[in-house]
Amino acid sequence: MPVNGACAGAGAAPCSGPMESLNLAENGSAVRESAPDFRHVQSWIFDLDNTLYRADNGIFTQIEARMTDYVAAFLKLPREDAYARQKELYRRYGTTLNGLMCEHGAQPDAYLSYVHDIDLSQLGPDRALAAAIARLPGRRFVFTNGCRDHAARILNRLDMAELFDAVWDIRTMAFQPKPQPAAYASVVEAGAVTTASAAMFDDIACNLVPARAMGMTTVWLKTDSPWGKHGPLMDVRESDIDHETENLTQFLNTIRI
Repeated sequence: MPVNGACAGAGAAPCSGPMESLNLAENGSAVRESAPDFRHVQSWIFDLDNTLYRADNGIFTQIEARMTDYVAAFLKLPREDAYARQKELYRRYGTTLNGLMCEHGAQPDAYLSYVHDIDLSQLGPDRALAAAIARLPGRRFVFTNGCRDHAARILNRLDMAELFDAVWDIRTMAFQPKPQPAAYASVVEAGAVTTASAAMFDDIACNLVPARAMGMTTVWLKTDSPWGKHGPLMDVRESDIDHETENLTQFLNTIRI
């Protein structure tokens, strides 16, 4: 007969005693208390490209290629020169489009329509990330330097369209892109966001610097992109961002909310 609640059955694993159960509970509590604290956050702001989908899936590679094609055609440059010019404009103005508008009088609608005309057939639902976002309390937004039509296509492919209260795109920012401070002022006003209770997630670290200066909690999604740490307009110090992660789903499932 089992004694003091001991397990019955040949080969059964030993039962945890009261003290072991207590230790496990204490350890679990300690892990939760050491997790990043996001209990103050009521507005969750996510970048789109390379943030809500994996950076290595080829989507943004397609966009970049079409940016170069557009610059080559618009400025009548060989493709190699167009690529160099595209990157120069990106570094100086935050987006290639902003540079083309400022220096060459480009019309944004034609550019946005062309560069976002890409194949999304390989992009499918990310149910784990969608579930992690769905559990976040408060309001959720997408904040992208792209256009809302592109964002809608991406979110529909990811099956995340219903998760967000609004999409803030380059038109919301009056074509002044991240990381220009005016972009953040525009979207904060558009969403009536209290910055002290907001968190922003982006794969380009420099895009988080103005958000943090406004009082937002910032999270850098680290990727292998050469622009991830040293993006346009500024370099970034470790002290310029609050948190970093290589796995957005795991991070969202770990934080205290």
